[in-house]
Amino acid sequence: MDNLVIVDLGSNSVRMTINEIRPDRTFREVARYKEDSRLSEGMGEKKELQQPAIRRTLAALHKFKTYYETLPNLTVKAITTAAVRQASNQEAFLERVEREIGLKLAILSGDDEAYYDYLGVKNRLRVEDALMLDVGGASLEMVNISDGKESNLISIPFGAVNLSEQFNLADKVNAADFFSATIFLRKRLRDIWWLREAQTKPLILLGGANRSLARMSRRQQQILHVEQIHGYQLTTPEVFRLFSMLLRKDLSQRRQVSGLEPDRADIIIGGIMPLVLLLQMLDSDRVIFSESGVREGIIHAYLNHEYDD
Repeated sequence: MDNLVIVDLGSNSVRMTINEIRPDRTFREVARYKEDSRLSEGMGEKKELQQPAIRRTLAALHKFKTYYETLPNLTVKAITTAAVRQASNQEAFLERVEREIGLKLAILSGDDEAYYDYLGVKNRLRVEDALMLDVGGASLEMVNISDGKESNLISIPFGAVNLSEQFNLADKVNAADFFSATIFLRKRLRDIWWLREAQTKPLILLGGANRSLARMSRRQQQILHVEQIHGYQLTTPEVFRLFSMLLRKDLSQRRQVSGLEPDRADIIIGGIMPLVLLLQMLDSDRVIFSESGVREGIIHAYLNHEYDD
């Protein structure tokens, strides 16, 4: 039995899965880990990774290494996305990770990230027509799925962390900041010509901020197994109700919301805003949550000899 480890160094968290690869080239996930590192925090206009964020990220990678370094027949694939993709001190960071951890990080382009998200979703949900939305810490990816195939995709360099920082959405949100963020997002989204082809389609949601909606909903309905959100659906009015509830609260109150991770409370408004605007623009009636995304997409590509470091 071979072991395939996927390390996903995102803009808000570091995630890792350990997967057993069977002789018939199928796989089984045996462990999943996550550490909040907020790598994109404070990058600002210079797009420079900050030392506190780098130290948090390295600590998470050190911890993860202890989980996989003794596994037999081991292959490790390590990827990183928007924060490092945008960083002005990218080269120094990559060298430090390789020197201290022994990981050679592959930087996914925005299009690659969107495509692997699509592969992960396609192989688990098998939705024929939908718009896939993945909101990360420093970017969001969208894929228009028509007749079960990817027809258009895009990556845009704003996400839960940088939107929250830019428009002061971390604590109590005032009307002027909310209006400014709305205008900014609407303009960027309306510039994507092919979104009109996604009119009325359901949205498939990935990313920590989006998935928090599912957990909050399941908590409020007292559904068992709150974390089992794959395939879970919410109506558009229910998404709006949850967003409105969060918007009325300040940071300390949001940290008390059941189903919302306290460490995500300061970026949840910025993280959900793109979804809320897209639901309005596209007149979509529901959302579908996916636990599969870029990591699962890379596994499928690797097993089919389509993944190139």
